[in-house]
Amino acid sequence: MTRLSSTLPSLLEGTDILAPTHDPAECEPTQSEIQQILLDRLARTRAELKKRDIVAAVLFDPTHVRYATGARNMQVYSARNPARYAFVPAEGPVVMFEFSGCSHLTEGLPGIDETRPATAISYYFCEDNLQQTTQAWAAEIDDLVRQCGGQKGDKVAIESATSHAAFALVEHGWQICDAQIPLERARAIKVPNEIKMVRSSLRAVENGVRKLEAAIRPGATENEVWSQLHQHIIATDADYVETRLMNSGPRTNPWFQECSNRAMQAGELVALDTDVVGRYGYYADFSRTFLCGDGKATSTQRELYRMAFDQVRHNMALIAPGMSFKEYAEKAWQIPQPYKARRYFALAHGVGMTGEYPYIVHREDIDDKGYDGIMQPGMTLCVESYIGHEDGGEGVKLEEQLYIRDDGQVELLSDYHLDERLLAE
Repeated sequence: MTRLSSTLPSLLEGTDILAPTHDPAECEPTQSEIQQILLDRLARTRAELKKRDIVAAVLFDPTHVRYATGARNMQVYSARNPARYAFVPAEGPVVMFEFSGCSHLTEGLPGIDETRPATAISYYFCEDNLQQTTQAWAAEIDDLVRQCGGQKGDKVAIESATSHAAFALVEHGWQICDAQIPLERARAIKVPNEIKMVRSSLRAVENGVRKLEAAIRPGATENEVWSQLHQHIIATDADYVETRLMNSGPRTNPWFQECSNRAMQAGELVALDTDVVGRYGYYADFSRTFLCGDGKATSTQRELYRMAFDQVRHNMALIAPGMSFKEYAEKAWQIPQPYKARRYFALAHGVGMTGEYPYIVHREDIDDKGYDGIMQPGMTLCVESYIGHEDGGEGVKLEEQLYIRDDGQVELLSDYHLDERLLAE
């Protein structure tokens, strides 16, 4: 396997960014640390609820459920079926409503005070009994909110449920608000030792990408190669790949063309964005572009790769506590005009259990699509680059994952080599 030669440019060259660590003590939490992380994440969730005068949240999004309670069960299924949920009050007992027959899955989770069978509130489960079932669901939630000190007119947060569920809670006198807001803010700042879970996920996915890269050869299909990553992440106790972003040759431009049965050809670029919900439920999110076969890269391929490399390195160096999102956008690497139209939609974005707050767009887009904010210690961020000419041809995707530590230093989390044939002058 080729690795970046010391004679070639490094992403860390000319920056104060700390190199990734592979120290087992920093890449794998102990059991006692895991238990404390779960309690600390719940505390952050409660703190964000209190900031907004929210008396309780009812969480259906499986990522939010896992963040606040540690409960993992049928993550993909739960993302589209409102069949399990968590009641998380600002003060009071946390109740996990688990899928029928699955209550044993919450045993040993320190933040859950009680587990009850969930009431599945969708037409799929209830047919014409949906209204009656939803009313019974709302009555149970209403009782819990009141037990936690809620009074008529107080705010109750909910997300990823049905519209019927929200209306039913309104009928009980609660003011409904969006639970995504406090949960995004909670997740954005990592609690002590949470970063060990992130590193663990990345180290496992990096090994999976090595297997994927080794399978790239002329005649292999995109799907055949892409499956190598899937096999590895399941074998290492990861959850799933969230997207299908691996493609080759002319399908690398524009970006966001899903993996297919196209056979790769010698001399073509092969681009990948991992997007893995990995170990402990944490996102491993980095991108690489490879050269298929044993030949040399063309001058055009090297030029594309160099631009993506320069964009990532420049924008990584800007990551710092106290940097505003708008200032970051203004100082970001200037994309040459023929490549602007097909730029990646974000310069950088938060990352934890999935892509998360914040979302930092290009200077050209900030007035229409962006917002301002401040980079803070505890944030993990992905720096993105996609370079593809507006007239077509191939494209290059690169991305790195970084961490703003509590001491203010910035650490590169992702650690996967660059293709020296594409980076060479």
